[in-house]
Amino acid sequence: MVRSLLVVPLLAAAGGGVWLARGALLRWRDLRAAETYELAGEHRPMLLRAAGAMVCGVCVTVLTLLTALGTFGALSGRGGAGGPAGPAGSVAGRFDGVEGGVGRAGGGWQAAPPAEAADAAAAVPPSPAPVVSRFDSVGHPGGGELLQSAVPGPDGHPRNVRVWLPAQYAKDPNTRFPVVVMHAATPRKTADAEVPDVFDGLASAVQNTKAKPFILVAPEAPNGTAHPCELVAAAPMAVADDAALRTTIAATFRTLPPGPAAWGTLGVEDGAPCAAAAGLSRPDLYGAAAAVSGRYDAAALARTGAEAPVTGTPRLLLAAGKADTAGLDAARKLQSALRAGTGAAARAEVRISDNATDYSADRVRLRLVRQAAQYLAEALGKAS
Repeated sequence: MVRSLLVVPLLAAAGGGVWLARGALLRWRDLRAAETYELAGEHRPMLLRAAGAMVCGVCVTVLTLLTALGTFGALSGRGGAGGPAGPAGSVAGRFDGVEGGVGRAGGGWQAAPPAEAADAAAAVPPSPAPVVSRFDSVGHPGGGELLQSAVPGPDGHPRNVRVWLPAQYAKDPNTRFPVVVMHAATPRKTADAEVPDVFDGLASAVQNTKAKPFILVAPEAPNGTAHPCELVAAAPMAVADDAALRTTIAATFRTLPPGPAAWGTLGVEDGAPCAAAAGLSRPDLYGAAAAVSGRYDAAALARTGAEAPVTGTPRLLLAAGKADTAGLDAARKLQSALRAGTGAAARAEVRISDNATDYSADRVRLRLVRQAAQYLAEALGKAS
């Protein structure tokens, strides 16, 4: 009976301890990531979760001891030679004659409850610990706010996801924003680590070209290969259909509903093939894709477009600097391959940008990101 009574708080304390310990571990990983990117992180959430996990551990230990003592006392009270109540020298007798009990009222111990109450308590299963994706602020680039959390990937394993909120997000609390998913090309890194000036380019597009602001989502690239975007030829759907990411972002932030009317995708340099594959393979999910300074397997991406869902027309921007002859050649070959393809590939609306020039490679990339942001804002506006 006593064991049945204590099992509920025991399981609850154990579940809470596991949840808090997992949260502390995730916060610790976030701090390590922030240190890697030379960003300031907040230690308090991790410390609070770690302290809570320790308290739950102490509770589990105490409840386990109480359960063991209660079970021993109950068995001694029922199994003594003197009958159900046991002899005066039994464990039950020493605890003030409480039959099968585990405690003294004056000493803080509690008597065993009636069988009906204990059975009813044992019949109530412990509530599962809620799984919440909390995004912590890690910086304010481009005049907006950058946040980070761990979100399950397509394979079910957690990976870091960074979300950039434009300055207008805080200024317009009643407005919902479109979303652009930016793909990374380096394992275990997010795209903003590869293109740190991307936020300046997005903010500049809003300020200088009056482009509609959007939320940028940068998931961590998968591990297992040195060049994750090379997987798009073999499995483009795995790159494009990230349901857990869409669900988490839509539930956490003020976004427009996931779909081609309000969601797009972006890739810069080695991440460009991922963005092109996502836009071509899932026009039912992404209304536009922008690929900047990329090198492409034109035949593989043409097959990707040919196997895409019947619904939707892929919209794709292929941008490269004016002096990037190899990038422009790759973009034109991909455009020709898509036109000669079938299905959604043949229907794809492909635009090439070849006029960006400046005095340094970083400045050219900033201009290209600005062009991509303007294109995505316009294309998503047309889709809606």
